[in-house]
Amino acid sequence: MKKSDWPAVAEVYKQGIETRMATFETNISDWDTWNREHLQVCRLVAELDHNIVGWIALSSVSKREVYKGVAELTVYVRNGFKGMKIGALLMGHLIKQSEQEGFWTLQSVVFPENEASIRLHEKFGFRKVGYRKKIAKLDGEWRNTILLERRRSEGA
Repeated sequence: MKKSDWPAVAEVYKQGIETRMATFETNISDWDTWNREHLQVCRLVAELDHNIVGWIALSSVSKREVYKGVAELTVYVRNGFKGMKIGALLMGHLIKQSEQEGFWTLQSVVFPENEASIRLHEKFGFRKVGYRKKIAKLDGEWRNTILLERRRSEGA
């Protein structure tokens, strides 16, 4: 992913926001804010016929040095392209790249209603490690989340 991809990435993100099944966010930040909030490594886009149809990125879970190998992942697929294995393609590449970058744990926070996302994560070895009841409000309503985690297969 590069800065010039941002308009298409933001559009895919906007579609995810509108579902109210993907994030607590209700607005799209600008590129500079998004860029600061996500790690510089392991940012990938999926393109089909020169159009971005999905993206995946990591963000830090802590500024503490001891957690430098732990990151939270975010994955989004454009409407009309779900069910085409784009999320799986992105996830597979990100996991490989993240291990090359030295990450030993990936985590994801998913709404329980987002069963497709939970299945995608489980397909790649993520396991449910927590259930957060009424962790935050979205549109004035308390929502629950599931914390999923994947440990690197070798050495961690």
